[in-house]
Amino acid sequence: MEKNKFEAILPIVIGGLLNKIIEETNISADEAFEKLYNSELYEALENEKMKLWTYSVPKLYTIYNDEITKGKLELLG
Repeated sequence: MEKNKFEAILPIVIGGLLNKIIEETNISADEAFEKLYNSELYEALENEKMKLWTYSVPKLYTIYNDEITKGKLELLG
């Protein structure tokens, strides 16, 4: 994908994931953003080659929640 298209899509994906985090955890938007921004998932989302931006918001939330629960990002298994 062209870099400018990826950069246009990524904020939409992140926005949807933030809304899901807020909805599921009842934390503030600021806290949700801070937690997501400091996660390994966020770093992986920024890497276009990993293709995580193609995942659905519910799938990304599951990955995020697993990372928070287990303390590490697990993409396989």
